[in-house]
Amino acid sequence: MKLINRNVDYAARALVFMARANKPTVSVTRMQEEVGVARPFLRKILQKLHQSGILRAVKGKGGGFALARMPEKIKLSELVAVLQGPIKLNDCVFGKTICKNHSACILRHKIAAIENRLLSDIERITVKDLV
Repeated sequence: MKLINRNVDYAARALVFMARANKPTVSVTRMQEEVGVARPFLRKILQKLHQSGILRAVKGKGGGFALARMPEKIKLSELVAVLQGPIKLNDCVFGKTICKNHSACILRHKIAAIENRLLSDIERITVKDLV
């Protein structure tokens, strides 16, 4: 199990690069060189971030993408939500279906506490923290 998938990793790298570049827009080609991922794959990730309001798309000559908000206002948890969905550690480790002990399962409650701490920590990480 991976906590953060490769889409989130590539997105974080691209956003950090954009924040460091401190330019109005950054081209996909330039980000591709920096992030080290195939252009179509990176473009797909950037489009999802644009659709979610994390990035702005600029068309035409000199176009590319720009951060829609300041780096300190973009959270890692947003990237996770957009690109991989919710982080869920608390599936039953003993079977695929919810068992009759679901509400009283001690292991489930302990894992839920770990999950809550983890999600809280991810919520506090911003792009600015990664720059």
